[in-house]
Amino acid sequence: MNTLETFRQAQMLHHAGQRPQAAALYRDILKTEPKHFDALCMLALLEFQAGRGEESLRLLEHALAVNPHSVNVICNRGNVLIAMHRHEEALASMDHALALKPDAAEIHFNRGVILQTLRRSQEALAAYEQALALKPGYAEAWLNRGNALESLALTDEALAAYEHAIAIRPELAQAHFNRGNVLHKLGRGPDALTCYTHAISAHPGYVEAWNNRGNILRELKRPDEALADYERVLALKPDYVDAWLNRGIVLNALGLRDDALASFEHVLALRPDHPEAHYCIALHRLMHGDFTRGWAEYEWRWKASDAEAAPVFPQPPWLGHEDLADRTILLHAEQGYGDTLQFCRYVHLVADRGARVVLQVQPPLASLLTRLSGPAQVIAQDDPLPPFDLHCPLMSLPLALGTELSSIPAEIPYLSVDQAKTSAWRARLGETNTPRGGLAWSGRPTHRNDMNRSILLAELAPLFASGAGFTSLQKEVRNEDQESLASTPALRHYGKHLHDFADTAALIACLDLVITVDTSVAHLAGALGKPVWILLPSDPDWRWMLGREDSPWYPTARLFRQTRAHDWNDPISNVAVALREFFHQTRSVRTSPH
Repeated sequence: MNTLETFRQAQMLHHAGQRPQAAALYRDILKTEPKHFDALCMLALLEFQAGRGEESLRLLEHALAVNPHSVNVICNRGNVLIAMHRHEEALASMDHALALKPDAAEIHFNRGVILQTLRRSQEALAAYEQALALKPGYAEAWLNRGNALESLALTDEALAAYEHAIAIRPELAQAHFNRGNVLHKLGRGPDALTCYTHAISAHPGYVEAWNNRGNILRELKRPDEALADYERVLALKPDYVDAWLNRGIVLNALGLRDDALASFEHVLALRPDHPEAHYCIALHRLMHGDFTRGWAEYEWRWKASDAEAAPVFPQPPWLGHEDLADRTILLHAEQGYGDTLQFCRYVHLVADRGARVVLQVQPPLASLLTRLSGPAQVIAQDDPLPPFDLHCPLMSLPLALGTELSSIPAEIPYLSVDQAKTSAWRARLGETNTPRGGLAWSGRPTHRNDMNRSILLAELAPLFASGAGFTSLQKEVRNEDQESLASTPALRHYGKHLHDFADTAALIACLDLVITVDTSVAHLAGALGKPVWILLPSDPDWRWMLGREDSPWYPTARLFRQTRAHDWNDPISNVAVALREFFHQTRSVRTSPH
């Protein structure tokens, strides 16, 4: 069989998928004709497909020695270099190819891909636009142009580029998927859901689209459908770690907590150092009162993908092991105001170990916490740091001090108020024989669980039938609540007078009862020892635990829980009944003869 026949036989085998046999024939040709250009090129392709990049590259170099002006070989060399993560060299290959063939849209496109990988988005955008100038109907170039625009934070233009790609090729699943991702970031959940559905229709095996659609369904409070999507992902790809994690999250929201824990543990079986899985397991342990394992796992919170960066100090961290006598330790706040209010109770326990404590907190809390027992100095987060020897985040103190469920430091009150501020509030509120309640119905809108924990003011209308006077503890009132506030004369609002938490604490001191959702006001009232009733969603934060009406953290707290997800009717009705009894008793005490 001559060389031509051997080459044809090799091509037939190659096209039939019999790659080892084809490679053997190409090598036979090269033994007798080392400069056989086509055999060099085809064998290079087979070596690349077999994952042998260096050998593929060597063969392509030989092919280029035979034909230095072959644009295809130069481009193939660039593609091999991309696969080998040698992107600068790959870019040089594409530039070389363009010098020989400047009107090749595909080469401009490939050059853009490399530049995007190198995070040179502006140059990548220019490359895609060159490709589109040469080939306006190039759907993949429109898609990648959208990617470059998104990386440059040009969101509207990115969406338009994805839409252009879809108009050219409606079956281009990735364009639908990427458009959905942008819409999700913009908070347009229903529109993103439609995009992911289109991506799945175009490519039923698109596991990322199934997973992301599940995430949207979860956010849209459709957990059963979300769970079905995650199950679909795992049927297609059983080792898809994110789907196992998301499955656990939605199972937890559905109250199937043991199944959720098993899902999180499966994540760790696949990836033992997965921070989000460790964090979810921590919340599960803490919610169930397993503090020994829970606090240890909670240290993974710093490594979660959406976590704030852990503060970096040259001084070493303290987690309970070193002696603190005659040393200065910085205890620093993290997360929200409520977390600081809850965990500042530990400060005096650290001081009792002989340490000089510097407490660093969020600026709106600084004035209030100067009255806290334990710290030698309280500073705001934007103040200069004094010298110190060790540091510890406030929420690591339960681990450092070995807190168990039975040993939570719950001596109430551990916060106090400024009497001058309290007197000013009493004067502002005026004299009355009517019991006074404080009300907080919404937390920070950017909180990850705000859609579950905050309530519209209009939903609390049954509480105002008690005849009691109410004072708003909201510093700010959302737009959707303004009309309800204006039409509720039983609720007085003093937001402009609440400059910081010291003001709110002084106002709370003038009240008989605080009713609040799970926000910082709950922790403030609890820390002050004020009776506080807390409205909780069916999937509560870990600190409120499960199934109990009291809180080991706050002896004066009473918990009112949803019995159905996203349905506040039962807890609000229960609060209204309890409120009538509470205020009746309060009136009786006030009007009884002494």
